[in-house]
Amino acid sequence: MKMLFQKLACIAFLLCINSIFGGQSVSAQEWPQWRGANRDGVIKGFLAPKTWPDQLKSKWRVTVGIGHSSPLVVGRRVYLHTRQGENEVVAAYDLETGKVLWQDSYPAEYTMNPAARGHGKGPKSTPAYSQGKLYTIGITGVLSCYDTSQGKLLWRKESLTLFKAKAPLFGTATSPLVDRGLVIAFLGGNDSGALVAFDAITGAEKWRWNGDGPGYSSPIVVEVAGKRHIVTQSQQNIIGIRADDGGLLWKIPFETEYVQNIVTPVVHKDLLIFSGLNKGVFAIRVGWRDDKWVTDQVWQNREVSMYMNSPILSGNLLFGMSHRNKGQFFCLDANTGKTLWTGDPRQGENAAMVIANSLIFSLTNEANLIVTSAADKAATPMKTYSVANSPTWAHPAIVGKNILIKDENTLAMLSLE
Repeated sequence: MKMLFQKLACIAFLLCINSIFGGQSVSAQEWPQWRGANRDGVIKGFLAPKTWPDQLKSKWRVTVGIGHSSPLVVGRRVYLHTRQGENEVVAAYDLETGKVLWQDSYPAEYTMNPAARGHGKGPKSTPAYSQGKLYTIGITGVLSCYDTSQGKLLWRKESLTLFKAKAPLFGTATSPLVDRGLVIAFLGGNDSGALVAFDAITGAEKWRWNGDGPGYSSPIVVEVAGKRHIVTQSQQNIIGIRADDGGLLWKIPFETEYVQNIVTPVVHKDLLIFSGLNKGVFAIRVGWRDDKWVTDQVWQNREVSMYMNSPILSGNLLFGMSHRNKGQFFCLDANTGKTLWTGDPRQGENAAMVIANSLIFSLTNEANLIVTSAADKAATPMKTYSVANSPTWAHPAIVGKNILIKDENTLAMLSLE
């Protein structure tokens, strides 16, 4: 009976990917939230060109404002959250032309921590689209809900009115999650914040967990033993929160230097994989044993470690960028944590990585888009493209043969044909 229960729990865990986006169906190449439809960096329906061009062709480029928020693609529209002066701007653009379809702005004065001055004044959070609505979080923790047809503001919540602190030390960076009619966001700042669920339609608060302040990681949702868990890194912990009422299921103390818990967790089979600045990479298995939730560490790898990069999976292979050696790509066996290869050093401060079939697209902060194959032996880049003249921190969105790139101040549509 015990073995049967464990098998059933594993099956329920594996089914989580199908329900991460709150049961909403999206077309194969839409990019509706942080790291795509399932928050894992996986691109569906991509067909590689028969011949890779020497350079990418620019179809359009528009000035949109600063910020690291990644562009969303839903239908024939692109949604983006940026800053222009002392205002944060939410806008919809035509996918084919880059024309502004609607735009809204609100004041968002913000003084940067000196240690993060090089990263700009945000916003850093990527919006989430669901059921004709767009949910954004600004760098000062302003959570907004827009009707996407005309850009009408439907409701808004501000961290400063909910908590003593309006943002973490380096500004709000966690991206909202939409799950089963709830918008879940980690608001507030150090020592004064909460993971809060709001009704997606009305904005009414449904629950909050205030056991820690927010980190910079974005939450995911998984199912374990019949319970739906919201999993993320908070200010000082890794947490699993009950999705229906916000109760704490389990907690792992986890602190990084200068309070920088950033990496979004990934799911591999029945494992959850985590990392952090100088913390290596490790996998845990969540289970229900002796009438309580347990988190068993399955493996740990101290040879590589992630800082701002969130990893991607291809089968049993885990790919990421280690902050060590001034930026170094790596591949691990996701079952065991064994290092399969590490790449050349000095690749940059960060890489925003997505995967399409067996191709990995890594966009470094130095505006190099590196295309490699997902291989268990050191992969030689198939192509490297220079895609902008200023830093690129946002994830690229790949639609058909086109790639959307957000650099320091512009949004561009580049073509692989």
